[in-house]
Amino acid sequence: MAHPYDAHHSTLNAVLMPYVLKANKQAITDKIQRLSAYIGLEDTGFDGFLVWILSLRAQIGIADNLSQIGIDDSEAGKVGEMACADPSASGNPIAFSAGQCSEIFLRAVHGEL
Repeated sequence: MAHPYDAHHSTLNAVLMPYVLKANKQAITDKIQRLSAYIGLEDTGFDGFLVWILSLRAQIGIADNLSQIGIDDSEAGKVGEMACADPSASGNPIAFSAGQCSEIFLRAVHGEL
């Protein structure tokens, strides 16, 4: 989802990360618990990790949603299609459809975690 925009790629990934994590929750919960324990979080559950990610983003000044960095929802369908067709999509734990990618994108634009 970060590829169609003329914006800093890492910033886009940082904004999108919580939304993508939540969309993948059913497939990554065990891995997130191990990761959380490894980095020493008190709450090693998925929600504890998500809270940690959101806190870290706030500490370093990453926007909460895409609209805060000037991205609107006018091309949600196109973004979903491009994200689904992108070669990097094959590394995602869940094979999302273009429609599902559009839904994740819309949640990220509107800040709906």
